[in-house]
Parts: sequence; C-alpha cells; structure tokens
Amino acid sequence: MARTSRLLSLLQILRGKRRPVTAAVLAAELAVSERTLYRDIAELVAQGAPIQGEAGIGYILRPGLFLPPLMLSEDETEAIVLGLRYVEQRGDDTLGRAARDALAKIEAVLPPAAQEIARNPVALPGPSHRSFPDNRVAIEVFRSAIRAQAKLRIDYGDLNGQATTRVIWPIAIGFMNEARMLAAWCELRQDFRHFRTDRIAAASEIGERYPGRRSQLVKSWRAAMDEIAKR
Repeated sequence: MARTSRLLSLLQILRGKRRPVTAAVLAAELAVSERTLYRDIAELVAQGAPIQGEAGIGYILRPGLFLPPLMLSEDETEAIVLGLRYVEQRGDDTLGRAARDALAKIEAVLPPAAQEIARNPVALPGPSHRSFPDNRVAIEVFRSAIRAQAKLRIDYGDLNGQATTRVIWPIAIGFMNEARMLAAWCELRQDFRHFRTDRIAAASEIGERYPGRRSQLVKSWRAAMDEIAKR
C-alpha cells in the first residue's frame, strides 16, 4: 500500500474508534510494523491531525477541523449524494439547506472523476414530495427541545379530533412520506408515543430537562419498536 493511501486508511480507522486503540492493533489492521505505524502517526500529527495518545497506551482521533481530501469509492459517492438529495426533498427547510450546503462542501473536495459522479449520479431519490400537511408549530421548536433535552407541553389533536394536553420528552423527528412524526416519552401514557407534527396545535418548553440521557431514551425507544415489530 502506498504511504499516502496508508495514511488515509489510518485516519479512517481512527475515525471509527470510540476508545483509544493500541499501535499493535492499528499496525495489524494496516499490515505494517509497529515502527512504521509510529512514523505514520507522527506524520499525521505533523500535518495537523488531532490524534491523542502515546505508545503503549493507545491512540484516538479527537474532534477537530482536520480534513484530508476525501477518497470515496463510486458506490460511497452515490450513497452520500442519494442520502443528501433525499433529505433536501423531504426534510424541513433547515435540513434542506443543510443538505445542499453539505453536498457543495463534499463536491468541492472530491477529485474530478468523483465530482462528475456526484453531479450526475446513477441513483436518484425520485420525484420531489412537498405535500406534507402544514405545521402550526415550527419544526425548529421540536429540534431545539430535543437538543436541549427539554420537556415540552403540547396541545395535541388525535385522528378523531379529540384534544389533549400532554407533557412529553421529545427524542427524535421522523420524516415519513406523508407526514412528520415526533417520537417522545409521554408522561400521560407513561410510554413512548408518536405525534404527527401537523396535529400539534401548540408547544412550549416548561423549563425542565428530562432525566437521564437522550441517547439512552433513544436506545429504549428502538428496543420498544423492535418488540412491536415482532408481534
């Protein structure tokens, strides 16, 4: 493997690790000696890669602004473009703009051949779908509450038009083909519930964070959905 390719591969491996990984493990994955691995680590650090660690303990890639040129396969490029185009079509205005901006940034650092694939992909997301019911509460209200782990008080009308006021712990927004759904823990029902955003008449934070971590709630919600799917 050429050194440039090996350095990019090393960065990719480190990106996928959540905990420090030893030089022996990294060297084995790259099929090089530990001595070569140490030289590669030193070279990446000199180039600005935010790698933290030391010999005998392990290395981890810290969050940072270092971004080498993207080396994506044709299939990887297709997958990224398809996903971003789908978000552009079916996401809310904020996500639509973010998808366009992200695609422009990715295209800017791709080599010429990959740029052509990105601009004229084989896989397309299908016709634009813009017939979502209108929301009375902006999606940004839900997104902000999710990020802050804030409890929301909502006025909700069900399929039969029956209105209820509930306190919920919002954890995710689902972008379906016909509607958008807010996944949340409902204090009234003491269970996970899904609320169509177009049926939420009002929503406001009550000034409380919900307990625990959102990541754990999402894990529990997924487990609950898996159990329902098995029935």
